[in-house]
Amino acid sequence: MWFRNLRLYRFPTTHKLELAEFEAMLAKRPLARCGSFEMVSRGWVLPHQDGTFVHAVNRQWLVALGVEQKLLPASVIRQTAQERAAEIESAQGRKVGRKEMRDLVERVAEELMPKAFSQRRTAWAWIDPLAGWLVLDAGSDARADEFMETLMDCTSGSGLAPRPLQTQVSAMSAMTEWLAANDAPAGFTLDSDLELRSASESQSAIRYVRHDIDGPEIAAHITAGKLVTKLGMTWNDRISFVLTDKLHLKRLAFLDILREQSAQEIESGTEQLDADFTLMAGELSALFNDLLIALGGEQKPI
Repeated sequence: MWFRNLRLYRFPTTHKLELAEFEAMLAKRPLARCGSFEMVSRGWVLPHQDGTFVHAVNRQWLVALGVEQKLLPASVIRQTAQERAAEIESAQGRKVGRKEMRDLVERVAEELMPKAFSQRRTAWAWIDPLAGWLVLDAGSDARADEFMETLMDCTSGSGLAPRPLQTQVSAMSAMTEWLAANDAPAGFTLDSDLELRSASESQSAIRYVRHDIDGPEIAAHITAGKLVTKLGMTWNDRISFVLTDKLHLKRLAFLDILREQSAQEIESGTEQLDADFTLMAGELSALFNDLLIALGGEQKPI
């Protein structure tokens, strides 16, 4: 259980999050199977098989959103509808019109939906109630939105309203400055993955993978006005990641020393999940502190 793609949110400082209260909110919406005519169902699942909806370890909370989605490819619907249309044309000696074809597609979709196979996936989030962090492991905006929408539905009226992390200095400005000076902030090194984008209307972009960032080619792009939108970094030789202009941490990789440390801490009867989660939370908390310093501190809401 190691997060890969981080979205960072902050809880209001005025709201004190209580474990029992939060657990009760999530328990009201457990994951249920898709109904006959539902394409997707969302609800909370147990992070730990024998636990509750909020798995608490050393004052850190782990929650998991379950999503069940039916697999009904548009190509299958379209093929079946075309077969039905061919039968009508053969039996009645006439061409199926556009409106009738649309109706056929809708009817076929309704007929096949109850028979469709379902697949499940899980979206994980870590909550630090004392420091006010909500850290979501989501690789796309759509996955992040479905988690946050479900969370807000369950906590409506509670005053719990996490917002995306905002810093005094934008990630784009900071990354461009670090690259131009070839000088990483304290605790970090710059890696060889990079994306630059033009500030003009064309929004032209260029990407480098495992490329020498010290060369004149990169400097020329920055001189021409391109800004850094993604930059590979490593923190304290322990965690590597790609920082984006939206302040997302992608392709997170906990280096071998951390995984070895987690394995060594396992004792008889101790869950691997708890050891991994505790180590991950501690390391990421320290990384976030250094990242906030590098970006001029947190921008507080007005």
